[in-house]
Amino acid sequence: MDWETHARCLAADTVRPESRWHGPLATIPRHVFVPRWWANNGGRWALRDGPTDPEAWMQATYRNRTLVTRVGPLHADDVDLGTETAAGIPTSSSTLPGLVVAMYRHAVISDDSEVLVTTGSGYGTALACRRLHDDRVTSIDVDPSLVEKATARLESINLRPQMAVCDITGTLPGEYDRIVSTVSVRAVPASWLAALRPGGRLVTTLTETGLIVTADKTADGGATGQVEWDRAAFMRTRAGEDYPPGLADRFEEIREAEGEHVTTGRYPVLNVREAWDIWSMLSLTNPGIEHQFETGECRQRRSWMVHADGSWARAEGRWIDPPTVHQGGPRRLWDDLERIRHRLNAEGGLPIHGAHVRIYPDGTTHLSRGKWSATIS
Repeated sequence: MDWETHARCLAADTVRPESRWHGPLATIPRHVFVPRWWANNGGRWALRDGPTDPEAWMQATYRNRTLVTRVGPLHADDVDLGTETAAGIPTSSSTLPGLVVAMYRHAVISDDSEVLVTTGSGYGTALACRRLHDDRVTSIDVDPSLVEKATARLESINLRPQMAVCDITGTLPGEYDRIVSTVSVRAVPASWLAALRPGGRLVTTLTETGLIVTADKTADGGATGQVEWDRAAFMRTRAGEDYPPGLADRFEEIREAEGEHVTTGRYPVLNVREAWDIWSMLSLTNPGIEHQFETGECRQRRSWMVHADGSWARAEGRWIDPPTVHQGGPRRLWDDLERIRHRLNAEGGLPIHGAHVRIYPDGTTHLSRGKWSATIS
């Protein structure tokens, strides 16, 4: 297989030739790290096997796209050909190369930096190794099988970074100049600050948001930085083989329920998870809300919101028409959403991107811009 041509095209499409990331992108065989993956097939996950269709394998792995490698506890490498699984939540992937490089660029990695990265498929680790040197890269994952697979694939292309099975929210296995996490955290773990050397930088995303946070360690053991202007969303950290059960049953209960409070909404129904700034602001101020969205005939749109405290909302309407909104439980979730949308319309933007970030030594994370602020712990 002429994977080198595909890799060079990926590099050319992702960065400029003079970029220090061009060489790694052009010379790392991404297909080695993703021999199989899961493709979303109408709400179910269908297995794709690279070696049985080499051209499709090259086309998939050398495009700037994320490939899901694990759904729930099922890794694509470990199931039979032809397997299709019921809807589940992805628990590991090979992140699109452009985003991996963007996270590394935010870290401002220098030639002598010692870097901690997250493992996943191992492809991002390989890029870091090729940019630096094996002995300057440590790669960790909570899942022993992922670390084992990635280690073998890295060794197959003569890369031998430090690999460790480790919960990234707990004690880290060393000290580092840069910590780059391609899993999201609700608040920055205190252990990152303990492992970050003076003047070192951390880069991460905040769970259930599209926000990239960069922060440099300060003399008091905390860190200061900002929310970057570009966006990204990663899977959240997990402790076991799968994420705890969500609120799927609640969605079924409220699918056609009459609300305690029925109104006409001010703004059209939208897919909250695709309106990144609105979704991020809502998650910061009202964490724990889960969303579903669907479209129907005649531009009909329906949206559901649920929270573990029993609050829920259902809105339905045609495209740009004001929707009918049903709400129940102790809080009015749709009202909270509409307040954010109103602020966006009234001010022309939301104060999250470019916000100042202050991380205290215990990990408490404070975001502020102008009169707006939010604290996460």
